[in-house]
Amino acid sequence: MSETGPYIRPDMKAFIDALAAMNGPKIVDMTLAEARASYVALHGMADRPARDLAVIRDLSCPGPAGDIPLRLYDAREKREPSPVITFFHGGGFIIGDLETHHSLCTEIAALSDLPVVAVDYRRAPEAPFPQPIEDCEAAARWIASSPAELDRPATGLVTMGDSAGGNASIVIGQSLAASPADVPIVLQVPIFPLASDAMDSQSLKDFDDGFVLTKETIEFFDAQYAADKSDQRAIPILGDHSNAPPTVLVTASLDPIRDSGRDYAKALADAGRDFIFLEMKGITHSFTNLRQAVPSTQGDLERIVAAMKFMLENG
Repeated sequence: MSETGPYIRPDMKAFIDALAAMNGPKIVDMTLAEARASYVALHGMADRPARDLAVIRDLSCPGPAGDIPLRLYDAREKREPSPVITFFHGGGFIIGDLETHHSLCTEIAALSDLPVVAVDYRRAPEAPFPQPIEDCEAAARWIASSPAELDRPATGLVTMGDSAGGNASIVIGQSLAASPADVPIVLQVPIFPLASDAMDSQSLKDFDDGFVLTKETIEFFDAQYAADKSDQRAIPILGDHSNAPPTVLVTASLDPIRDSGRDYAKALADAGRDFIFLEMKGITHSFTNLRQAVPSTQGDLERIVAAMKFMLENG
């Protein structure tokens, strides 16, 4: 970091300053219920309103511990066979749910003109590692089977997610490469993902506090999720990248886990895989859910979807 500090967009700085002025309790000082409610409230305050779509419908699929709630989003009432975006929400595998990412999923469906199925996987600490990932894999395989309940025949899957969901999107890509589903993953879109162990990274040292996601919060998520860090389902950088699907990989320059995403970019490059790497400058972790409070980030989401379209059309 330079002596003058890193570049921060003016609208991002205004949001960071507003958060600091609120001086609210830290996640680590809340009960689990309070932490989850605060995450819903943050996104409700900071994200753009949900888009109106032709289809927003709750459904479920069988999972290893019972039915997994899902939510289908589509700008079209009827849909010919197409890729289906399987969306895994962020929140450290602890605090996110369908509601925290509802507005974002409506926007992705509208911008991409593809169906989006959001997965409400089980969360830690009630269901620690690897149970959330097992639900994500079960849901992806179900969607790939083009079930009648979905009414959206899948020609391929696009695994997509932010933060913990970005981790899941990579892990599921590896799992379905090793043991294929009914249709392949045609694109993966990990957004500010945890791909390598971030705890000793330079970005965590540089942005440990004051940039939305803090080191304390990461440590809290880490303890609750209780992942085996020798297992590639927790740390997917440990997996095989030689058959990784085409990828749109996104990081944020002010994110404490930024370097984890950069590590994954290097792994894909070293393996000779086809990918687009976008590092969004001057913004923080969670920017995809801050599009009302930090208006410039709407453009970043539009760049991500444009890159997705490019990769799908030129794969």
